[in-house]
Amino acid sequence: MAEHARSGEPSEAEAGALAERLKERIYATITMIAVIVGLSFGDPGPAGAAATVLTTALALWLAAFTADQQAHRTVHRAFATGHELRRMLFVSSPLLTCAVGPGVMIALSALGAMSLRTALLTAVGLAVASLFAWGFVGGLRMGGGRLLAVLAGLVDAGLGVAIALVKVSSGH
Repeated sequence: MAEHARSGEPSEAEAGALAERLKERIYATITMIAVIVGLSFGDPGPAGAAATVLTTALALWLAAFTADQQAHRTVHRAFATGHELRRMLFVSSPLLTCAVGPGVMIALSALGAMSLRTALLTAVGLAVASLFAWGFVGGLRMGGGRLLAVLAGLVDAGLGVAIALVKVSSGH
């Protein structure tokens, strides 16, 4: 443990929690892209769009937290408490924060800074850019150099958009 602290690298358990947290962030981002694209085809108004984005984030978080707690009970024969519960909350919190970017853009629309459609499409662009950024960082951390990191970012952003479009086209 002291060796990890000196090297600046997280312990195996910490790295596992960070990887799970990032997985949740990416999953939530892709899901939110689908929701926002779906909203952009309609005319929900800023209040309706905000309610949809916030309830989507809350539902994602509740579903993940419920599944984590149920799996823990099944495997460990007890509710997660203490450290396990804090880890679950830490890992699942990005499912709530995925609403921040779209929420800010919708708020700007409500204040008259832009149309709701522009706000929603801007939120989609920001979410896709975040998928690219995570892919780029992952590519850099793997040691492939900048060109491969850019390629990884483009692939991850493209896959995220493709998945979101599948979700939209299937009515989700």
